[in-house]
Amino acid sequence: MTTDPAEMTAVEMAARYRAKTLSPVEVMDAVFKRINEVNPRLNAYCTLTEEEAMAQARAAEQAIMRGDVLGPLHGIPVSVKDLLVTAGVRTMRGSAIYEHTIPEDDSPAVAHIKRAGAILTGKTTTPEFGWKGETDSPVTGFTKNPWDHGRTAGGSSGGAAVAVATGMGPMAVGTDGAGSIRIPASLCGIFGFKPSAGRVAGYPPSSVGVLSHVGPMTRAVRDAALMLQSMVGPDGRDPYCLPHDGADFVAGCEGGVRGLRIAWSRNLGYAPVNAEVGAITSRAAEVFAADLGCSVEERDPGFTDPQPIIKVLWASGLSAALRGYLPEWRARMDPNLVRMIESRDGLSAADHAGALAARVQLFQQVERFFEGVDLLVTPTMPTTTWPLAGPVPYEPDGVVSAAFRYTPFTFPFNITGQPAATVPCGFDSAGLPVGLQIVGPRFADARVLRAAAAFEAACPWAHRRPVIA
Repeated sequence: MTTDPAEMTAVEMAARYRAKTLSPVEVMDAVFKRINEVNPRLNAYCTLTEEEAMAQARAAEQAIMRGDVLGPLHGIPVSVKDLLVTAGVRTMRGSAIYEHTIPEDDSPAVAHIKRAGAILTGKTTTPEFGWKGETDSPVTGFTKNPWDHGRTAGGSSGGAAVAVATGMGPMAVGTDGAGSIRIPASLCGIFGFKPSAGRVAGYPPSSVGVLSHVGPMTRAVRDAALMLQSMVGPDGRDPYCLPHDGADFVAGCEGGVRGLRIAWSRNLGYAPVNAEVGAITSRAAEVFAADLGCSVEERDPGFTDPQPIIKVLWASGLSAALRGYLPEWRARMDPNLVRMIESRDGLSAADHAGALAARVQLFQQVERFFEGVDLLVTPTMPTTTWPLAGPVPYEPDGVVSAAFRYTPFTFPFNITGQPAATVPCGFDSAGLPVGLQIVGPRFADARVLRAAAAFEAACPWAHRRPVIA
């Protein structure tokens, strides 16, 4: 058990607060010391709230000493991706357009975790409007991978992943439109969870519409469950959010997964995968049978590559949300984002309607697949991290805007809305993290978390941290 508060899990912090063996002030001091040491090198945070956070930590300490009833996240440091609005705290959305915007309201997830006692440490970096799977933007520059500073952290929740991986806070709120939680979590060696569509209310509306999910990013599975427990619940600003069904995600992590039917798919039947990543994730899938008592069958879910669906929905969503900015802001926007917005010009209303119909068909196909299995396990990414500003693996012309081949395992489940997690499962020969994705049927969030917790117990990862030289 670590004695450095910046290395502790949120669950451990909460337990020690209640035992009065640790203070929120000690934690916040340690976290901001780490931020001030590490962030200038890696660029995970774009806005810090140190003064406010320290004042709230002192108030949280006083509440503990008075014996007040404590919320589940009382005194826990949490960062928020800079796409989500935060009352009184700058929200740039990675864009010069919003560089000086200070919202009056909190996003639903932010409001919920604050009510649970969380303390905001700041906003984490994102590409412009979260549009791609790397984290660089015209206003914040490049966010670097903590395992190799010459490589990308992934995206679009790249700053959040780096913050968690390096002890700049145990919890981060991320968003995921095509893998934006799972991509950087995999590339940075942490846990990331995309809940079922609508489980966590979203606001402001994402630039990619209902493809986007809000979820937790942590070093430990139970931290994510604790965080999700506080994030769920309806909000009148999101017409697609679900009512809270009373699920206890923390308790849901217990009990193991013995007897579950696991489908292992090494490539979904169509995806290119790096040989080393394939071997590492194959061995990880075997853990469910060898150590956890599941039945594991190698089986693809049976759908063809759904890139045509997401390419239409992605370009249409970005164009609808952002095209109006082009006359004034084009020169100060990410040029590849501009390219993506303008790619909508070749699409018709029939193309968009066809993509929506295909989305429903894919959802139905995946749900039928889950009638025969309890969980689907795949690699999270087909590769480990790649060089900053370098060619994107598997993309025909080396830029993220071209296609979604570089993240074939994540985006299908944004189209369909099922819960999906990524767990660290090993390192390649260069010492770069590899992730394993666990997917469940819609609304089976607790089952996915339970499987992730069981895998974490069998193959612990949180003790291995990047060394920031």
